[in-house]
Amino acid sequence: QVHVVESGGGLVQPGGSLRLSCAASGSIFSINDMGWYRQAPGKERELVADITSGGRSNYADSVKGRFTISRDNAKNTLYLQMNSLKPEDTAVYYCKVEDWGLPYWGQGTQVTVSS
Repeated sequence: QVHVVESGGGLVQPGGSLRLSCAASGSIFSINDMGWYRQAPGKERELVADITSGGRSNYADSVKGRFTISRDNAKNTLYLQMNSLKPEDTAVYYCKVEDWGLPYWGQGTQVTVSS
């Protein structure tokens, strides 16, 4: 079983920055893709960004140029640097880790962008 925990969410003003972290632990075999998803009230969960074990990343159009995903393979940790935040970025952000092809999700961390 793989345990996934997100941290770093909070309240920030428009234009501000936050850095999310996601740590995977437990019976890890081989983590491949890792990604950040978000779900706003009344909306479906959507991909924000993901990254392969080799470092190839992919972003949603809505966050390109503002968010940066990165990972530390030695620590099984994923990061999301979020800059120039907008009110529409408000959501619960979830981390997904794929270990041996199986997806594991964290409980989510709330990000609120408001003045």
